[in-house]
Amino acid sequence: MADKASRALVIFGDGFMPLISHSHSHIHSLASQASCGFLSLRDSPPLAENVDETAVSELLQLLDAYGYVQKKSEGFTTDATLEFQEDLLVPSLSERFMGLRTAILTTCTSAKSLGRTLGFNSLQFDELIKDNHCRIDLGELPDAFTIASELLRLLGFFDGEITEQSEFDLVCVHIKALEKARDPSFNVANTEVEWLNAFVGEVMQIAQPGSKIASRLHLSLVMSYKVDSDYERDSSLTMISPTRTDSNLSLLFPNQSYTMKGGSLLNNIRHHHPMLVAQWQEAVTRRDMARAFSFKEFQEYGGNLAILADRFLHELAFKLWKAPKYGA
Repeated sequence: MADKASRALVIFGDGFMPLISHSHSHIHSLASQASCGFLSLRDSPPLAENVDETAVSELLQLLDAYGYVQKKSEGFTTDATLEFQEDLLVPSLSERFMGLRTAILTTCTSAKSLGRTLGFNSLQFDELIKDNHCRIDLGELPDAFTIASELLRLLGFFDGEITEQSEFDLVCVHIKALEKARDPSFNVANTEVEWLNAFVGEVMQIAQPGSKIASRLHLSLVMSYKVDSDYERDSSLTMISPTRTDSNLSLLFPNQSYTMKGGSLLNNIRHHHPMLVAQWQEAVTRRDMARAFSFKEFQEYGGNLAILADRFLHELAFKLWKAPKYGA
């Protein structure tokens, strides 16, 4: 446990797992230094017809907003703001986590609106680079070093030093993979995955081990698949399928913690293709034996196994001294 509250940067590669290759050295390097595991997902709740479900369904769970949608699945209005209706109260993250100050950076309109609903300040790429005399070409992401430097500055990390006060406690970067990028015939060198790899590298360079920043920055890299159940054999969280009934021994198989919440068993857990998460903070997180950012490496050598995606934010808030410890 750190002797001072950490500040967190969460990078969410939405749908990026199928795109990760051996060439993405910075992503794999982070995994080799981090504590790695899985975030289990539930089946997505139905949203309003105009809402891009693929853009927000997993983000809802990562930000622990799934339960509010479940209580009233039509809770999203039909306009573009995605605001909840008046009879569906959604406490802000600041209210839930002792004044937690949060911001989200995303190019996805639906994700941006969801963030505002949950109390995130919305960041813009052009605002972050305006003082750096950079230029953003249409359809392209800006210089990874500039964005990494500016986001860390908002967390109170600047020029190798740590300020006593920061603008935010938690900054979330949400990058959504293009549909065409998931086409095997598409050249992934031209997609956001290359930028994401470079961005991770720049953050790790600024917060390199031994620096003052390294012991105060809690970095999380989260990746999801966005695939259907036809491919569940490739990345199952269970060695014994939950549908298997041909053995009496299956009755003795205990319920895994990632399938439960509040002591109750959840019946809509997706046992395949979870999110993968690597977390790193020097001298705070335990380093496991995973050597690459892959399902196989995390399954065989990761130190964290699986937790429900809903619990991610609570665990993170604990590291920031904004919530009590959840679980063991």
